[in-house]
Amino acid sequence: MPILTLTTDIGQRDYLVGAIKGQFLSLVPDLTIADITHYLSQTNFPQAAYTCNNAFKYFPAGSFHLIIVNLFEAPVKYLVVAKHNDQYIICPNNGLLTMITGIKPKDMVAIPINKQTTLLQITQLVAEKISSVIATGNLSAGGLPVNNIEEKYPLRATVGPDWMEGQILFIDNFENVVINITREEFQEHRKGRNFKIVFKRNEVIDAISDNYTGVSESEKLAWFNSAGYLEIALRNGNMAGLFGLQGFNEQMQQTGSASGNKWFYQTVRVFFE
Repeated sequence: MPILTLTTDIGQRDYLVGAIKGQFLSLVPDLTIADITHYLSQTNFPQAAYTCNNAFKYFPAGSFHLIIVNLFEAPVKYLVVAKHNDQYIICPNNGLLTMITGIKPKDMVAIPINKQTTLLQITQLVAEKISSVIATGNLSAGGLPVNNIEEKYPLRATVGPDWMEGQILFIDNFENVVINITREEFQEHRKGRNFKIVFKRNEVIDAISDNYTGVSESEKLAWFNSAGYLEIALRNGNMAGLFGLQGFNEQMQQTGSASGNKWFYQTVRVFFE
């Protein structure tokens, strides 16, 4: 039974997600459709890549993953379909594919977008192409050969002899903050030394907890989440909102802009001593 996941930035307040599911089910009645999320930011690609990468790896081989993020930022010429780690990823040609995979996939085809100008016209075309791939078992049935695609790559923490600086990848529904530092990277640079995790200039965490119950009520904590990334939180509190933390955004970094009178902090430093 084929599987399709949907990951978008379009929300679920109207009919669009339901209509997209109907398009696919009309062509592939035995398709199983799973929602990843429909509330991604249009401009925060690191957030989208973190979400997709850590969800897709739990799906069976041969699953299809349709991602619609910032689809109409520029005129849509084609969508990319790539086979990576035995999974099929379909997304706009806006750099998101390589943000998710970390490399340029070898097996790719393009779905040309000619007269299709609305979201549902485009997703209908995608549904038809994916139906062909499912029926034939061949990626080539999904579009035309393509090699030149927009390439963007995941943000990596910067490091020095006794420090690391990471960017905020994701803020969850409880306003816990995920940093782009993995457990392996942290341990590699720590080398058994003591450390201080510093954010918002002078806020410090100097221990790693096993989970959220590792500290007292309303205390700050750091731990490595189920995806293996450094996460900072406030037990039974809102870490991001209280300390003015926001997901990394290249445009804001370049302009130094802020929201109203409240400055947002997008990086976290770790000092080893």
